[in-house]
Formats: sequence, C-alpha cells, structure tokens
Amino acid sequence: MRLFILLIIGLFTACQDKPPTRPPELNPDPFLIILGTLQDGGAPHVGCNKSCCIDFWAHPDPTRKVVSIGLIDPENQQSYIFEATPDFPEQIKLLKSEAPFQKSEIPNGIFLTHAHIGHYTGLMYLGKEAINTSQIPLFVMTEMQKFLTGHGPWSQLVALENIVLKPLDHAVPIQLTSTITITPILVPHRDEFSETVGYRIKGPNKSALFIPDIDKWQKWPLDIIEQIQKVDYAFIDGTFFDAAEINHRSISEIPHPFIVESMSLFGHLTEKERNKIYFIHLNHTNPALDPDSRATEMIQNLGYHIAAFKQKHYL
Repeated sequence: MRLFILLIIGLFTACQDKPPTRPPELNPDPFLIILGTLQDGGAPHVGCNKSCCIDFWAHPDPTRKVVSIGLIDPENQQSYIFEATPDFPEQIKLLKSEAPFQKSEIPNGIFLTHAHIGHYTGLMYLGKEAINTSQIPLFVMTEMQKFLTGHGPWSQLVALENIVLKPLDHAVPIQLTSTITITPILVPHRDEFSETVGYRIKGPNKSALFIPDIDKWQKWPLDIIEQIQKVDYAFIDGTFFDAAEINHRSISEIPHPFIVESMSLFGHLTEKERNKIYFIHLNHTNPALDPDSRATEMIQNLGYHIAAFKQKHYL
C-alpha cells in the first residue's frame, strides 16, 4: 500500500514539474504569402488537351491557383489579399490559416490590379448568393471603380454595400497599417475595361514589387531595372517563357514580356539584384511550371526564381 501511495505521489510530482505548454510566438514582422502563380485561366486550362494539361484533368494539383498574394501584419492583426481570382475561396481560407488572429473568413481588404477575368471575378463570392459580406474595403484605381459601379453584377456589390470602394491614385502611397505602405503604379496593358496597376508594398524592413501583368517592358515609361533596385523582392510577369508557346495567336494580342526577354534585359544585373526576381502569372503552357524542365533549370541557374505556392517573404 505504501509503495502504491509513493508511486501516485511521484506521478503527481512529475506532472507538476512540467512547464505548461505555450503556443509558439508569432513572428511580429509582416509578410507576403504566395496564394497563386498562374495566368487567369489556371491549369488545367479550359479546353486544353495538350500534354501540359491532360494529366491534371484526372489528377488536379491543389497548388495550381490563379495569381494572387496575401499580406499579413501580425503586429496590427490585419490581413489583405491582392487580386480576387476564380480561386478566391481557397485563397482566403489559406490566408486565414496563416493569420491565427483573424476571426473573419474575409481579410481586412482587397487590392485589384485590373479588370481581366483572373484578377477580379472572385468578387462574385462576396455577394448575397455566397458569403454576403458587409463593407469589405476594395482598393481600386479610377477606371476600375467606374467599371465596377457601372456594370452588373459588380454594381450590386456596391449598391448592397458588400464592398466599399477605396480609390487609389497612381504613385500616391497609402498608409495601410502602422508598418505597411502600399503604392499603386500604372503599367501598360490591354486596358479594355480599366487601367492596370502594379503595387509597391513597403514594410518596416523590406519592400516588394508586384506586377503580374504588363506589356513589353519597353512600353513602360518607368525603368523596370530601377524599380527592381528599389525593392527587396520583385514578383513580375512571367506569363510566357518564350515565343514557342504562342503558336496559334498573334503576339500583338498578348504582348507580355517573355521570360527569356526579361532575363536578357536583366542579364547585366548583379547576382544580388537577380536574386530579387520571382516570375509569376505563368500560363498553363509555360514550361517553367514543371520543376524538372530545362526552362526551370535555366531560370534558376541564371539566379532568378519562379514564385511558388505558399512561399513566404518577410517585410
């Protein structure tokens, strides 16, 4: 009996000696997380039965999402998303999982670049047919604001106050939180319905450039090399690897800078500068989507990166 009592006391003491388990502390620095890397149509691409897509119809890849990045500020307990893509539901769920402080399923605000289908149509999930949000801040440029207020069904989101439009101006920074500044920058693109912008995202320690869509670099009044030199990360248009992908449409219709053209333009940059560059917004035909391709090997050997799903970059 005495042995049994001593055993119980020993077990109780051992339990008492263990310190209480504490949840890991969240890094207070804000960070970006890659929520999608693909061109608007995604992959597998609608109607595509080529080798680049055929296997994905039967075996979908959950990492293949349309281009989007998330922004999380732990210190101010806020999160934001850039682009409202067709993959919006999964992307905001991932964003929330990376922001344990966030109570709402919807982030604190949404930034749009332009009115092409992969970049804004995810707004449909905010309406009364879906989550029926209330006054979600939507940061947009002037023509994008006109497009949303002047065309249904998007105008209904405005009328019912599912969203509240927050106007932006070219090159005018906004103080998003106490540690983060966002600056929209106009870029040349096929602007059928709205202007197109990229964003400079500045945190307390580092900054990033996000330009998922642009026409040839030579069409831009700004110097892309100078813009890269101003930031620590540059997520830039990598839609097509080279001209071989464009075998059924005129390049004049889709004049994105080829990755090979960009690498040639950036070739004189130092290794440190090239290391900032992440190609994003990859078309379903882009061989750089295959980590084992010669295109991927070339990009990496030259010191560049291909943006990867769930990749984090601290600011």
